[in-house]
Amino acid sequence: MNLAKYQKTAGLAERSKYFVVLWMLFGEPLVSSSIPGTKFRILLLRFFGAKIGNGVVIKPRVQIKYPWKLSIGDNSWIGEHVWIDNLAEVSIGHDVCISQGAYLCTGSHDWTSATFDLITQSITLEAHSWVCAKATIGPGSKLGEGSVVSLGCVFTGTLGPWQIISAKKEELCSNTRRVIK
Repeated sequence: MNLAKYQKTAGLAERSKYFVVLWMLFGEPLVSSSIPGTKFRILLLRFFGAKIGNGVVIKPRVQIKYPWKLSIGDNSWIGEHVWIDNLAEVSIGHDVCISQGAYLCTGSHDWTSATFDLITQSITLEAHSWVCAKATIGPGSKLGEGSVVSLGCVFTGTLGPWQIISAKKEELCSNTRRVIK
């Protein structure tokens, strides 16, 4: 790769530069602050285009790249120090838990390209899934209903419904289905 030839992707934010600057100067610093409270975070994120359901909890020190590329279903929780690096759409279903320090990354680079081109892919977390503390979810990933990415795992791909990926076992555990009423 030749980084001198890298070209920033135009239009990535999909909003006017003034809107993006407004988010970066006012919205993002307040959402990512240590000030306690969920309601003002949700109001700010909605103002900047996020689709957020009822009963959502967003803890302090959460980083979100572009709120207009984020949707969160009812009763989902976003823990402290979660980083949603959403250069592409991130869709979080209802009753999803994203624990402390988790990282959702929608972008990478083509290391085979001389110009190190940016590649973005969306992330989908279906209902009742759980991204445990310090886990990383890569571009293009989809977690099926009730699936779990355990503590510290790095995951890319598709995890089926009611499955668990565990760094400890280094294998996919299945048949974890349980009825949630």
